[in-house]
Amino acid sequence: MADHHRDNRGVLGGSGFGDRGYGGDHGQQQQHYQQKQPAMMCALKAATAATAGGSMLVLSALIMAGTVIALTVATPVLVIFSPVIVPAIIALALMAAGFVTSGGLGIAALSVFSWMYKYLTGKHPPGADQLDDAKARLASKARDIKEAAQHRVEQVQQG
Repeated sequence: MADHHRDNRGVLGGSGFGDRGYGGDHGQQQQHYQQKQPAMMCALKAATAATAGGSMLVLSALIMAGTVIALTVATPVLVIFSPVIVPAIIALALMAAGFVTSGGLGIAALSVFSWMYKYLTGKHPPGADQLDDAKARLASKARDIKEAAQHRVEQVQQG
C-alpha cells in the first residue's frame, strides 16, 4: 500500500468542530476549504435554497389569495347578518351567565339547608362548635347589656 501524506486536520484540510487547527489563521483555513469544495456542491446548495424559498413564496401567495377571497365572500354575509348575530350572541351570553349563576346559588342554598338540617337534628356538622361558641358569646354580651341598662334605669329613678 502506498503511504499517503495525511495531517490531523481531516481529508479536506479543514479543522474539526472543536479543533482550532495549528494556531494558523482561521480565515485562511476556511478559504482553503472553500477552494477545495466542488462547484457542483455550491450549485446544489443554491438550487435547494431557491426551490425551498420559491415554494414557500408560492405557498404564502396562495394563502394570501385565499384569505382575500374568504374575506370578500364573508364580509357581505357578516354585514347582512350582524344586526341579528350580535344581539343573539349577547342574549346567549347573558342567558348562560344567568343559568350558571342560578345553578351556583341553588347548590349553595342546598348546602346551607343540608347543614341546617344536620345541625337541628342533633348531628354534628362541621362548624357547629364555632356556631355554639358564637351563640354563647352573644348571649353573654346580651346579658351584660341588659344588666347595664337596668343599672342605669335604677340610677335615673333614684336620682
